[in-house]
Formats: sequence, C-alpha cells, structure tokens
Amino acid sequence: MANPPEKTRSSALRPIAAPPLSQHLREFASRPDAWAVLARNMIPVVGIYGFGWSAALAMFNYWFDGLTALVAIVTALIPRALRETQPKSAGAVKNLLGGVLTWIFLVGIVGLPYWIVLIPLHDLLLGDELRRQVAHSPALWFTFGSLASAHFWKAFRMGYDIMPDKELKQRVRWDIYLLILRALAMFMMAAHGLYFILVPLMALLLTYLEIWPERALGMVFGDPSRLWEYDPGNPASNKRRR
Repeated sequence: MANPPEKTRSSALRPIAAPPLSQHLREFASRPDAWAVLARNMIPVVGIYGFGWSAALAMFNYWFDGLTALVAIVTALIPRALRETQPKSAGAVKNLLGGVLTWIFLVGIVGLPYWIVLIPLHDLLLGDELRRQVAHSPALWFTFGSLASAHFWKAFRMGYDIMPDKELKQRVRWDIYLLILRALAMFMMAAHGLYFILVPLMALLLTYLEIWPERALGMVFGDPSRLWEYDPGNPASNKRRR
C-alpha cells in the first residue's frame, strides 16, 4: 500500500487569513482600549500635520524604537546562550569574547530588516537635518536613551533566562517576529514611494500590531500559538503526514 503524500509544510506554518474589514471595525468600535491605542499612535501624525513636527524625526523614532527593542531581546538571550553552549571550563575572558561576538552576529542577522530599511529611507533617517536636530537637543538624547533603557529593562524582566525551552521559543519568536513585521512594513512603504504618508501608515500599522498581534503573525507565520514548533534544523518540523 502506498504511503500517503506528505505535506511540504506543517499546518502550523500555513498563513491564516485575517477576518474581513467589517469584523475588525466592529471589534475596534467595541473596545475602549483600542481607541486609546490609536490615539497614542496618532500623536506623531497630529504633531506633523498640525504643529509642524519633523517627519524625519518621527520616522527615526519608529526605526530606533523597533531596533532597540530587538537588540534588547538579543542581549537578554546572550547569557543563556553562553551557559548552554560554552563548556564550564571556559574562562571568563573567553566567555566575554564569545558573548560579544555572538551578540554582534545576532544583532547583524536578526536586525537585518532594520538595516535594509536604511536603503530606501537613507535621506530621511540619515539626513543632515535629522543629525542636527539630534546632535543639538539634549532632550532628544534623553528621550531616545530612555526609550532604549525601557526596552532593555523589559527584556531582562521577561525572564528569558529561566523559561522552559518551548515557552522560550514561543515568547522570543512572538516578540521578534512582530518587530520584524514592523521593519518589513517600513521597507515596503518606502520602496513604493509612500514617503508623504509614511507616518500615518506607521501609526495605523503599530495600532494593528498592538491590538491584533496574533492576526498579524498568523497572516505571515501561521498559527501564532505554535510558533515554537518550527525548527529550521529539524526536517520533521517542516513535514507532517496527512
């Protein structure tokens, strides 16, 4: 008897279609917290179009916020990675050097979407106007420093170091995938020449990711409750019999 055909991908990895727009609108209207999220994310939009705020500064804030959140997660994972991979006989200097090299590698690879975003947004995010604004404003240094510190505080408070493996994979992938989606959206919007409405679009995107993170993940990565199942090094995680 012939063996049944195999699926090429696990059912957990199949994208899940989002509900119709009408359902989103009904849910949004019935949730007071959703209105608060939208209002908070629309502050830069009102500032730019109503009070002449800098669009470059607003976009840099979105980029910096996402990148530092991702870097904070990677940094919080390094101690566990070293503990599980380095032999106990390794000295402190070797561990420190290994940790630094691992951190640089992971930030470069995992943060790749944020580095790629700099290509279409180079003039906006790395322009002279923005550099002057940041360089001559202690308040901005304090703001961005506080933002980064908050992300590091949150990452180390998450308890990645003591989570069981399954829970760790699920939590880390959930957090990192959402940040990657933010960067990919920024890239696609910029690549299609939507500079004039980038900030409003980012405000709507961040609102969606905050209100319906499981739907955003499901549309791209499959079942958001089973992110932990995917293991690129294990063929069994990519195939499942009917």
